[in-house]
Amino acid sequence: MIDVAICGAGPAGSIAALVLARAGARVMVFDRAVFPRDKLCGDTLNPGALAILDRLGLTCAAATGLPIYGMVVTGEGDLRIEGTYGAGACGRALTRRVLDQALLTAASAAGAQIEEGVLVRGAVLDSSFPAPRVTGLAVLGRGGPLRVKARVVLAADGRHSRVARELRLARHPPTPRRWAVGGYFEGVAGLRMFGEMHVRRGRYIGLAPLPGGLANVCVVTADRTSLADPATLLMRAVREEPMLAERLEAAALVAPAVCMGPMAVECATPGAPGLLLAGDAAGFIDPMTGDGMRFALRGGELAAEAALHGLQHGAAESHLRLMDACRREFAAKWRFNRALRMLVGSAATVRLAGLGASIAPRVIQQAIRYAGDVRAV
Repeated sequence: MIDVAICGAGPAGSIAALVLARAGARVMVFDRAVFPRDKLCGDTLNPGALAILDRLGLTCAAATGLPIYGMVVTGEGDLRIEGTYGAGACGRALTRRVLDQALLTAASAAGAQIEEGVLVRGAVLDSSFPAPRVTGLAVLGRGGPLRVKARVVLAADGRHSRVARELRLARHPPTPRRWAVGGYFEGVAGLRMFGEMHVRRGRYIGLAPLPGGLANVCVVTADRTSLADPATLLMRAVREEPMLAERLEAAALVAPAVCMGPMAVECATPGAPGLLLAGDAAGFIDPMTGDGMRFALRGGELAAEAALHGLQHGAAESHLRLMDACRREFAAKWRFNRALRMLVGSAATVRLAGLGASIAPRVIQQAIRYAGDVRAV
């Protein structure tokens, strides 16, 4: 029996594996993908996320990223507000293909055993305890089906976590329901070292410059009628947007557009007896603020700390310890993100927010700093 079995080798899973392995735990990480692999994401690390990497000695993981010094936010009409993170703070933009490989390599170097190309089919439950407890993972690899026994199981397998859904710990809320369609472009004009968020009624468009002259362009919409053709939806969205149409007139989509959704995932409790959830498996926030990666990195850290406590004192209530830690760490930011999600979902509130921002742009500038987790630096 190993100490901790981790499902998912993305940022949350890799950070958890790294922290656990450094503490001397025997860790195995399972992922169905073979790395490096591509993944739809906003491709930005805000200042708070970089602070976590620095603290863990992983500055090199984002070193090749493009510096991002703040955000440009536009609204209805001619509203345009530019805000820097300030105080010398910056973020980094780099693809998940590069970042995830760097974090997984660091976890392996720390002593975690990485098993790629292995499908996690679900949790192994033991009903002999007073309450059913997760005691391992059922996996399917090249050698066939296998049950991996572990003292603690940590699921970091994303928004559609097999483990979380099997145990009915996660769900898509009825509202708001939005889908993201994104792709990489080259030849986008007017790129600067700023992220961009173009908020409109019923949707928003995010744009992030990337190394090598690429740009990540993503539209998030509640209209699912055209999701069958992601590339057409994406191109139509940017061509209909006056602030982007000219800039992307000569741009070329260099990789297939990808669709993801529904976006939001709610999880009342980040685990169950013997099981901890981290990253998007523990709840997914609509990433319009660009702070999703800090949730993942810090969430992986907190899950690892709860797992270490469980290894020493018993894992039956580790998920409750994790829940308290996550509430202390993230509650205010969750409320902030929830308010923004509601704002974008209403045409009336978008108009009111645009009016308020034009009168008091400093409010948006402060929101940009807060969204960047500058206070966490």
